[in-house]
Amino acid sequence: MTTHAGRPRDRPRRPARLVVLVSGAGTNLQALLDACQDPSYGAQVVAVGADRPGIEGLARAERAGVPTFVRRVADAPDRAAWDRDVTDVVAACEPDLVVSAGFMKLAGPAFLARFAGRYVNTHPALLPSFPGMHGAADALAYGVKVTGATLFLVDDGVDTGAIIAQRAVEVADGDDVESLHERIKTVERAMLVDVVGRMARDGWTVHDRRVTIP
Repeated sequence: MTTHAGRPRDRPRRPARLVVLVSGAGTNLQALLDACQDPSYGAQVVAVGADRPGIEGLARAERAGVPTFVRRVADAPDRAAWDRDVTDVVAACEPDLVVSAGFMKLAGPAFLARFAGRYVNTHPALLPSFPGMHGAADALAYGVKVTGATLFLVDDGVDTGAIIAQRAVEVADGDDVESLHERIKTVERAMLVDVVGRMARDGWTVHDRRVTIP
């Protein structure tokens, strides 16, 4: 089965609209904001959302003149209501693509249904190996010689969505978790900027688990 997830070809050319979700420092967000300064990149960050106030990711957006919103789980009656609220506020921004850039909350059914095939996330390992919160540490503990970063379409599993792109990172003999994770993050950031730009400019399709960017 093929899902045409990219923007329709007959739509007038305009920058793809990105909504970026953050929970912390926002270094991946900053890389996207910087890339979007070049008109040829083909995308524009139209809003940045967070699950908590007072974080550097929101400050980065505000310095760039990008609208922001905060939706705390604690302020909602329950998790399902929070999910619906986040879904509505993101949908109001009319995104072509939603990017999790260190967003530490799992999307719920309403969000995943609304943005199926358009919600992307990164993971610091070569999925399907080492899913979960500690990808770099788990890879190091297992003793692999090569790990890396993955960009994938988010589904209702834990790091189980269709893989869009991957980049390899060699594990050095003297690596600890911090040094390995820092090298992975550098590769991850470059991959995110490159691939999101390609998706914005050229669209993408999903056939079973195969994601293709023309």
